[in-house]
Order: sequence, then C-alpha cells, then structure tokens
Amino acid sequence: MASDSPAPLTRRGVPIDPTLRVLAVGTLVNRAGAGALVTTFALYFTREVGIHPAQVGLALSIGALVGMVAAVPGGHLGDLRGPREVLQTFSVLTGLATLGLLVTRELWALALVMALIGSFDSVANSVRNGYIARAAVGGQGVRFKAYLRAVTNVAMGLGALMGGLALWINEPWAYLATFALDGASSILAGLLFARLPHLEPAPAGGAGEPRLAVLRDAPYVVVTLLNGIVVMHFVVMEVGIPLWISEHTEAPTSMVAVLLILNTAVVALFQVRMTLGADDVTSSARAMFRGGLWIAVGFVVIGFSDGLGATDAVLLLLVGSSIHVVGEMITSGGQWGVTMGLAPSERQGQYQGFASLAFSMANVVAPTLIALLCISWGRPGWFVLAGLILGAAAGIGPVCRWALATRTRYGAATASG
Repeated sequence: MASDSPAPLTRRGVPIDPTLRVLAVGTLVNRAGAGALVTTFALYFTREVGIHPAQVGLALSIGALVGMVAAVPGGHLGDLRGPREVLQTFSVLTGLATLGLLVTRELWALALVMALIGSFDSVANSVRNGYIARAAVGGQGVRFKAYLRAVTNVAMGLGALMGGLALWINEPWAYLATFALDGASSILAGLLFARLPHLEPAPAGGAGEPRLAVLRDAPYVVVTLLNGIVVMHFVVMEVGIPLWISEHTEAPTSMVAVLLILNTAVVALFQVRMTLGADDVTSSARAMFRGGLWIAVGFVVIGFSDGLGATDAVLLLLVGSSIHVVGEMITSGGQWGVTMGLAPSERQGQYQGFASLAFSMANVVAPTLIALLCISWGRPGWFVLAGLILGAAAGIGPVCRWALATRTRYGAATASG
C-alpha cells in the first residue's frame, strides 16, 4: 500500500527533482543580484546622482504599475508560446534592462528603465509561476514554491550582504557594481532556464472563447482580492514594524534588523515543512484560515508592545513576530495551493499572472492603510488590521467552494495544488 507521506523533496538540501534543481539555481542567482540592488538603489540615485527621493519613489511606482499591467498578458504569452522559452527570454531582457541603470542620470531615463524592468520582470515571474504549476507533477506545486521561497530568502540575504559592502565602500563604482551584478544575474538565470524541460504551448482558444479568460472568472477574481488583503501582512514587516518600533515603543531601533533576520531565517528553515497538508484547494483554503489566525494573534501581541519598558517591549515584539512568521508560512502554502489548484492547466500562465496582482494591490494600498491604522491610530489599529486579515482569510474557503463548482465553465482545472 502506498504511503500517505510525501516523497522527500531534497537530499542534503539539494532538490531531487531535476526541474526543481534548475529552478532553484536560477532563483538563487537571480535573487542574490536583486538583494544587492535593493540595498543600494535608493541611496545611489539620491546621493550620487542627485535625484530627489520623491522622484526616485515615483520611478519605482511607475515600474510597479507597468508590471501590474504586463502580468496577465505576459503569463498568457507564456501559455501560447511555451513557458520555458518565454521565461528564458524575459529573464534575459530583465537583465539587459537592469544594465541600463549604469548609464541613467536623469529622472525620465530612470522612469523609462524602471518601466522596462518592471514589465519584463513581471512577465518572467508570471510565466515562471505558470511553469511550476504545470511542471510540478503529483501535486508538488506547493512544495516547489515553498522550497523556492526558502531559496529566495537565502539569496536575498546574501545579496544584501554584497549591497552592504557597497554601502561601506560608499563610492559610485561600488554602487554601479551592484547594478551590474543584478543585471548579470538575471541574464545568467535566463541562460540556466534553458535547461528546463520544454512544455508544449497551450492550444489556442476556440471560437468565442475569451483571450484572457481569467478576467471573466469571477470566483478567481474574488479569491485574488481576498488574497490581496491577506498578503498585506508582508508590508507590515517592511513598513509597519519599523515605524511602530521607532514611534510607539521603547525598544531600540536595532530591533527592526533583529526581527527581519528572524523572519528571513525562520522562513528559510521551515517554509517547506509548514506547507505540508496544503494538498488541494479545500485543504489550502483551510490553511489560509489557520495562517490568518496566527497572523492576527501575532499582530495583537505586537499591538500591546507600546507603553511598556524597553525589555518588555522587546519581548512582546519577539513573541508577536514569531507568531506572525508561522502564519506567514502557513498562508503562503495555502495561497499557492488555491491559486494553482483553481487555474486551468492550459492557462496557468495567465492565471498565475493574475494571482500575482494580489501582491501588487497590497503594495499599493497597504503602506497608507498601515500608516493610518497602526501608526496614527496606534494599538486599536493593530486590532483592526488583525481582524481585516483574519476576515479575508476566513472568506477564502466559501469562495473556493463557489470556484470549484464553476470550474467546468472556465476550464478543466483540478483541485490539486
């Protein structure tokens, strides 16, 4: 009788599946370069080039908005032309566009380069997620995504160290070296992706079938909207926690780095095992609720850290952040299982491109909302945010049941993750 336990994903930390090995190496190379770029980008263009910080932020926003527009049609292109080939092409294009930062000295040029990077990278990510959903056999998609997220955290940490070295040198050539590194890493990742197995393009839609069917898939749209609310917790770590610690607690500001390192290390070590059990759409929806509950409890604990002495505040921040990261890992697995399991197998690219809009929406809405709730309002704002995320996570289950009942209308998706 077959064992119920899943087959091992890795041996001594190295993926057993050759497809996952290629994806992991490409991800490690690509995201290490990105980590170096993120660490140095803003300081270079404000200090060395002299562009106003608000204008740098505008250029970043333009890149993000263009990326949102490109995500779904880019994923659709991967479905029609073959995901491996499109992934390889747009990874290389992302690297070439990134090299444009080396000669950028004006705001208009920075906005143009960021628009190119944003669009190319968005297409590559959509196609990559669609490729994983099609290539990961036997319901392994969630575990593949979990392993790659752990690899991403390790890579971003390594890249941040390289970016930190450039900050320590504090010379223009050092900053430019990180940009060149990121561009070269994307090009190298694209070349590595050529080693992935070829997947046949999806058949063209029949007469009368919408080109971008996901836009008419009402249950999937609602699931994506609810996911967009849940994943706001990622922005809390980037925006809410630093401002909360500095303005509302007696904890030292160094706790920002401590909590970030804690989050990164825990995800790298435990993300794969925390996704076990998210095997189909139904179990993944339940995981979303469980994870949302953990996140909500973590935010409530963090909310109580104001008005205390430094030691007590540090303790509550550590406890709350530890609870939150458990919820983060559980909801990540649930989100992957839901978005892959509800998508038609031949349209995974466009569906995963649409699913990525949840993170884009969160990045647009969450910073302002978190500032108003958690920073301006204070402790009650953390309670409201916790309830909002928990409510959205709870709503995903009923919407998934609605979605499963309508799958024959939108395509032959299975319930497996």
